Amino acid sequence: MSAEVAIQKFSFPFSCTARLPQHDDVTQEGCVQVKTLELRDLPENPVISKSGKPDLLSGTGMHKLNPALESPMPSVNGLGVSLAGTPVRVCAETPKDALTSRRGVFEKLLAVESEDQRPATKRQLSCESAAKTISVVKKSAVRKEVEDQKCPRVKPQLGLRTSSSAAAPVKRKRRKDLFSNCEVFYRVDTHVIRTGAELKDKCVYDVKTIVQNITQGSRTDLERLRAIWVWLCHNIEYDVSGYLGRSDKLSSPEEVIAAGRGVCCGYSSLCTEMCREVGIECQEVPGHSKGIGYRQGQSLKNVKSDHLWNAVLLEGQWFLLDACWGAGRVDMEHESFIKRFDDFYFLTDPEEFIESHFPDEEKWQLLDSPIPLEEFERKVFKTSAFFTTGLRLIQPHHYYIITDSGEANISLGFSRPAIFTYEITQHQDLLHCGASEQKESINSSFGFLTVSHRSMKLQLLPPASGTYDVKVFARPEAAVTPLSWVCSFTVDCPTPRAMEEIPENPFLSWGLQPTAASLGVTGSSHGSEVAEVENGVFDLVLKTSRSLMMVCELVHTELEASVAKRCLVTQIKPDALICHVLCPFHGFYRLSVFVRDYEKTELKFQNATNVLLHCKGKVVAMDDLFPPNLGSACGPGTRTSEAGLSKFSHTTAVVSTQQGKCNITFHNQQDLELHTVLSREEKTPAEIPLSRYVFCTYTDSKVTVSVSLPEAGVYRLGLYARMAPGADFNPMCDFVVRNSCDQPGPPFPCVYSAWRKGCVLFEPRVGLLAPVSWVRFRVRVPGAQRVSVVGETKTDLKLNKSRVWEGDVFSGNGHQQLKLAASSEESTEMSVLMIFDTKQPENQP
Repeated sequence: MSAEVAIQKFSFPFSCTARLPQHDDVTQEGCVQVKTLELRDLPENPVISKSGKPDLLSGTGMHKLNPALESPMPSVNGLGVSLAGTPVRVCAETPKDALTSRRGVFEKLLAVESEDQRPATKRQLSCESAAKTISVVKKSAVRKEVEDQKCPRVKPQLGLRTSSSAAAPVKRKRRKDLFSNCEVFYRVDTHVIRTGAELKDKCVYDVKTIVQNITQGSRTDLERLRAIWVWLCHNIEYDVSGYLGRSDKLSSPEEVIAAGRGVCCGYSSLCTEMCREVGIECQEVPGHSKGIGYRQGQSLKNVKSDHLWNAVLLEGQWFLLDACWGAGRVDMEHESFIKRFDDFYFLTDPEEFIESHFPDEEKWQLLDSPIPLEEFERKVFKTSAFFTTGLRLIQPHHYYIITDSGEANISLGFSRPAIFTYEITQHQDLLHCGASEQKESINSSFGFLTVSHRSMKLQLLPPASGTYDVKVFARPEAAVTPLSWVCSFTVDCPTPRAMEEIPENPFLSWGLQPTAASLGVTGSSHGSEVAEVENGVFDLVLKTSRSLMMVCELVHTELEASVAKRCLVTQIKPDALICHVLCPFHGFYRLSVFVRDYEKTELKFQNATNVLLHCKGKVVAMDDLFPPNLGSACGPGTRTSEAGLSKFSHTTAVVSTQQGKCNITFHNQQDLELHTVLSREEKTPAEIPLSRYVFCTYTDSKVTVSVSLPEAGVYRLGLYARMAPGADFNPMCDFVVRNSCDQPGPPFPCVYSAWRKGCVLFEPRVGLLAPVSWVRFRVRVPGAQRVSVVGETKTDLKLNKSRVWEGDVFSGNGHQQLKLAASSEESTEMSVLMIFDTKQPENQP
């Protein structure tokens, strides 16, 4: 190895100086004077010893030390030993064996370093470093015990200044120790961007002039470095054409500045040159990166490194930065450069930088425990957004996943609430293809993404055998920007899982959305896992912190939108939202719930939760679906409470009866005028209208709605109220009445408006009477002076002690209706309260 190579290879950024111990036996007689050497004084043909190693005593084989890190030399017997050219004396009486031992140490060190030679183009010394003086001192032969006692040596750490008195390693500073956040550079950044634009307009391409202008006003090395880095990111674009070989690559600082473009070496060399102008020590670091042209899974062993970035010395420690990656990203699919300033690559912490940058020399990892190249190749690719969003990888630990029974799982943790989605596509060679931002998921039917309080889980179910690329996207919950690409995986699926198709979920994830709490939804009766539906029926209950409105959407590959509406019933309560679901087909369903504040009608509904339903057992027949035209508010809830309707006997929206009849009671505290409607999907016109099968009784504040159903089936019972005299009737709520009784129920009498509050019909409770028979009538009519039943004849009822009008009435031969009528104190005229029909005799047609 030549002396020049030895000098370059020993350009470590830490001190390697040796010191001479003070000892009374050391004299000046017979000492050899070794003068410090400057790199510019090296001869063209350095002297090489017979062993092939540089002659360490001749001065030509001295290695270069980092001047900024050298420690001051101690004095020897009062003779000062300096680094500025002062002679250093090595005793000629030193035993030969000791000198041979010392020579062996340096030769071994040189031999180790020679095994990891960097390419000559990547180990060029800067002009300024070459001009600095360096020195190597041979130790005198003294007893090792005295050396260890008086001058214990401390192993220097890369990037840390060391002194002879250091006894313990200095803790490495992190980026946050230098500055809290990038907002502290607002003044510097604003000045640089403005000044850079002005210099560009004036066609100023001189490095020194540019640096002087952009660093004007900067008070520290940190601010000066920030100014240089921001200028590079905003004024130099990546030369995609040069990278692809369609034009000459620009690398010299002047060419890069004039053209405003360059490849990675253009950024790094220009950064080094600009740092030199302000006295900041800066190194170019060659290595591999997971950037443009990188293919996940490719082996980098014995492959020439393809990227250059920088390391700078600040406050006695080395830090890493990459202006090329800070300026934007390259989209290889469209062969274009997307300009986007990225603060993450300014003084990035080594633990995060190693995720995408692997230096040729291990020391530039700046890690306490450096990783091998094989581990770098297996690492999951993480973008800067992964770290800025506060994510951490839970599983898997490597990018390559093989499915197990057709399934692969990915899990990320987060420290701050975040929103996620994903994209799964057929495998492509290049990692950097397509957009890095996304608003909605694609091919969500191939996976199942759920977000809990502190983690995201993605269950991938590839549709066929093959290899797939999976990109995960995320953004902070409070952000309004599109979701950003955060990490990537490669999934190999040898055998897919046989399963039904999962409906697409355009709302990013399953389960409660991260924004649900801010929308007023505080909990759910079902988590983010798949809900197995039993007997084709499923209920979802959401707890709310305030009154909300709700609408639901049910999606299945075979379910039409009009039919899907008949599969849902929603109940809106002040503190809960309930959704009843019917499943008429086997397979997977997506149930999505959207909410807004109850009173803020101007607000849009927003997605609060999405539940994946799986129905594989019994399904609901199409004839048993919910009736059409149901309102959004079924069952007692917020609307009925606001209207003063309370104490409902049935608190759910769905009422089931096996007898074909039921009574629903509640209290009408505001004395509203009420109206009820019974309906169903009619296939053929009914002989008796459905309005005759519902009967309302109102006494004091209690209301009883009686229902008698003509046949088995599902009915809608609508409750309406008039809020003011003369106003329209407003819907209060709907009930779904499900009747499983095959025996037809009798209709009620036809009621007229004179039947008012306080009126009670005790007998008969049916509106269709047997012919040619006596029928007992018992009725209460408050304020009535006379109550009669009029048919073929007129029968007056008598008032008993209980204030009930009663009497026996002959029904007649079925040719005439019976009318129940009453007169009051205000009028002697008889008002019809209700009408009863009489069945036709069996022997009559």
